[in-house]
Amino acid sequence: MNVANKTIVITGVSSGIGAETARCLRAHGARVIGVDRNEPSITLEGFVKADLSEQAAIDAAFAQLPERFDALCNVAGVPGTAPVDLVARVNYLGLRHLCGRALERLPEGGAIVNIASILGAQWPERLAQHKALAEAASFEAGLAFLARHPVPQETCYQYFKEALIVWTVTQSQRWFLERGVRMNCVSPGPVFTPILGDFVQMLGEQRVQQDAHRMKRPALADEVAPVVAFLCAQESRWVSGVNLPVDGGLASTYL
Repeated sequence: MNVANKTIVITGVSSGIGAETARCLRAHGARVIGVDRNEPSITLEGFVKADLSEQAAIDAAFAQLPERFDALCNVAGVPGTAPVDLVARVNYLGLRHLCGRALERLPEGGAIVNIASILGAQWPERLAQHKALAEAASFEAGLAFLARHPVPQETCYQYFKEALIVWTVTQSQRWFLERGVRMNCVSPGPVFTPILGDFVQMLGEQRVQQDAHRMKRPALADEVAPVVAFLCAQESRWVSGVNLPVDGGLASTYL
């Protein structure tokens, strides 16, 4: 995996998939700058403490990042047990805003990787809604759109992961053609991370039991991280606009 001497920014770096992605990339020679609201427990080349739910805080954090970096991995996220407004801000609007800012510092050949979810797989059922939200280009315009089109608490996590997949895929080719920057999604299934319990609570025991036979077990974070790292590497230089499930085959059982 050719990421030697690349500088890569990872949000949500202090635990779970973010921490494992940092370990993987550093093991292959990359420099990792982390962004998180919590202090990291792993060695990094730099760290910025930030709340990614507010545009002003994202801009302040961005000002502390290197003048040039080679990839951005958006791993930070909150579960669907959090308030709808917070899920919207962190999992979609803030992420999208940071991607737009990153274009200022990513060179041609740079990469963006967004962590979506297997729970976003039903995006085709709401494609028109997600495209309309994608057209609300700014953070504030997105908030205004959602005020007019409220999202129910019980499905907010799925909704914004669907929206993220649609935005990533539809936006990716424009940026690839204009700037030479690739953007892709990785969609994990259940993963053994500190917030796995929140997902069980969010989905409910009945849904969890219904899906249990469809997979061998939840993933380990270090089974997802190398895929994220690969999408930052030179070997994936012709991969753009892809939503890649990393779920032990779970998605295949719904066909």
